[in-house]
Amino acid sequence: MKVLSRFAAWCKRVVGRNPAHDDDATEEFATLSSFTLLPGQLRLRVGVVSVTGNYREHNEDNFYVPGRRSIRQGGGGHDSQAEASTITLEPQNLFIVADGMGGQQAGEQASLMAIELIPRALAKRLTSDLSDPPHVREAIREAIAEVNQEILGSSGAVSQYNNMGTTVVLAQFCQDRLFVAGMGDSRAYRLREGKLEQLTKDHSIADALREAGTIGPDEVANHRYKHVLYLYLGCKEARSGPEEIRMLDVRPGDRLLMSSDGLTGFVPDKEIAQVLSSVPDPQQAAVILKDMALANDSKDNITCLVVDAVAQRDASTTDAA
Repeated sequence: MKVLSRFAAWCKRVVGRNPAHDDDATEEFATLSSFTLLPGQLRLRVGVVSVTGNYREHNEDNFYVPGRRSIRQGGGGHDSQAEASTITLEPQNLFIVADGMGGQQAGEQASLMAIELIPRALAKRLTSDLSDPPHVREAIREAIAEVNQEILGSSGAVSQYNNMGTTVVLAQFCQDRLFVAGMGDSRAYRLREGKLEQLTKDHSIADALREAGTIGPDEVANHRYKHVLYLYLGCKEARSGPEEIRMLDVRPGDRLLMSSDGLTGFVPDKEIAQVLSSVPDPQQAAVILKDMALANDSKDNITCLVVDAVAQRDASTTDAA
């Protein structure tokens, strides 16, 4: 009963302020350049786009950017744009992409819970020195584990959300460090000096078979279990949080891409690297990647979130322009 009442309160607060919840709307946010990473040294510039695509009836993807998150407003079809600004309790420089799973609106609600509740759970824990990597790692792990329990409890308490779940990929910038965690098959990549590196692993049965040597790398993409996940938010196996939380250094010129598999399942890494290497504006890069996925007949929702770490002087020059 406690879980049910908590979930009902959450629905009233979150879904209630999103009345039409138009599933065909497109969210495109203008490039942001106001996130301070290291005062006087580094800033973050962000571009993000999320679309339903050409085949799905609902957009079960959601994303989180500090101060803003994806909310589909009422109005106009696949080409409509909507921007929502929300002031919430949140850790600085946190970014999330979540791709929901489940029948009817269950997946959409699971991904919405992820981007609504993880920032709050993380903000409660990131209260001490952010330069302490073990503290940041533990805070991320506990926050994701807590939200996993919320989704599990809500799934069992409300019949229309039975078996709901969501992938999640999270990036937390702390000064000159980046912490990345993923569960499911939404991914994070880093482009550095023209080289693209996948920072997260896919938690599909096909990828597990590849790691075990049962199938070859070239068999994964078309394997029958490629989209069957064994780890995601909303499953019992995720009770301890993500398997791995990577810590990386951050340098000027680094570019981070976070995306759902509506992009990565249909656009090869080589082509993703070409776009990220050649398109300087993060919003334009996100839109081009989305358009490439649609042109390649992506059959899923598509979300692309691009974050650039730029030197303070470069950010100032861009702002002035």
